[in-house]
Amino acid sequence: MKKSAAAAICTVLSIPCMLGVILCASMLEQPGVGNYLLTGGGMLVFIALSMILLRCEKVSISSVLIMLLPISIAMLIRVLCLDYASLDYQDFLSRWYVYFRENGGFKAMAGSIGDYNVPYLYFMAAISYLDLSDLYLIKMFSVLFDVLLAWGGFRLARVLRGERQRDPVPLIAFAVLLFLPTVVLNGAYWGQCDGLYGALVFHALAQVLAGKNKSSVVLLAIAFSFKLQTVFLIPLWGVLWLAKKVKFWELLLFPVTYIVTIVPALLMGKPLGDILGVYFNQMDEYSYRLTLNAPSVFQFIPYGVEVNDKLLAKLGIIAAFVLVLALLILGICLHKRMNVRIAMAMAAVMAIGIPFLLPHMHERYFFLADVICVCWACVSLRNLPAAVLAAGSSLASYIVYLRLLYNGFLKIGPYYFVMGWEALAMLAALLISIVMLILEICKRGERNEVPVMECERPASLPEEGLS
Repeated sequence: MKKSAAAAICTVLSIPCMLGVILCASMLEQPGVGNYLLTGGGMLVFIALSMILLRCEKVSISSVLIMLLPISIAMLIRVLCLDYASLDYQDFLSRWYVYFRENGGFKAMAGSIGDYNVPYLYFMAAISYLDLSDLYLIKMFSVLFDVLLAWGGFRLARVLRGERQRDPVPLIAFAVLLFLPTVVLNGAYWGQCDGLYGALVFHALAQVLAGKNKSSVVLLAIAFSFKLQTVFLIPLWGVLWLAKKVKFWELLLFPVTYIVTIVPALLMGKPLGDILGVYFNQMDEYSYRLTLNAPSVFQFIPYGVEVNDKLLAKLGIIAAFVLVLALLILGICLHKRMNVRIAMAMAAVMAIGIPFLLPHMHERYFFLADVICVCWACVSLRNLPAAVLAAGSSLASYIVYLRLLYNGFLKIGPYYFVMGWEALAMLAALLISIVMLILEICKRGERNEVPVMECERPASLPEEGLS
């Protein structure tokens, strides 16, 4: 009865939120019936999609109705963000849109435009045929993947919890991810698309931890085709292969899938060299700076002090390589002891540690660290400190870029560190994640241990995966 009453109350309260979505959409700066239907109607569709996805996961109707309220509020917040046009939009995304619109949409794929890989350019070419605001179209596409990201968090939390029904934690993960500040700001406000590869990586991670290796590798490859930053978590599949939880032939699906994603562009006349070179160009584009507002180890270099940038960049790359190598060796040592909790802890260490150590990182490159750590904390509150530190540091770094102003200086003696506090918080998150990984490994002798991962999911287990 209590749950039914809560469902009824949340349903009633969600009505003014949805009306607010419609009202705010009608007050956006770019008028027109089409833009109104795109934004207001689109947000209502995303609310409905969220409920459908939860029902597909066999969530009870009463629980879905309870979730209607936070989902509606999350979409209302996003509508309020849609009018902001970031510098990235003005300098890059809008110009790409104009290029496709003026050069025949998909016919323009053969040209050299943008520094994103072809799957995102397919989207840009497609929306160029629509007589709607490109700003809203770009942001609504990202918001769609915010929903898919929350769904991925739900599925990942369910696998980690090892429970199928009536566990509120996956629903909490769904809601928290929708409200995570960096998720909201990244897509609906900033107009970035990190939620695209983030959602795909989340589902890939949920699949591999559930023993569904082939589909996980395919999803991982699609994520990589959207964004290079997927590489921060790709080593986890190498760890699981060395631990004999993923077969080598399954990993071969990665290059096959990637090739499939670029075939349409090749058929439209885009040179193979342009496609394969896009990520190399991205790495070279900002090689003149050790860090681009990222809370990385390079923020510990005092402001104004001259250093050997090339040497430090190489040392950072070596450090990241050593971290990955250590985890790969750990995968060999663990072998049959590997379980879903250990794998998740490794994912957190990689998502934080690799961008923290690598040079030339942007503030947005900790997106995976944010969402993985938050989902990890939803599963177990003892992981909350790492999540708060990682997400807080990442959010502070977003604010630096969006305000074009540093949040505050850390002064030690005569030296100033312009993003020292943010870097210290991310370092603390990394160290805590490493400690939590060690604790997970040391739990082997405890009762109620999380079962080891299987290379192939046994037929006796339900579809949801390992318990």
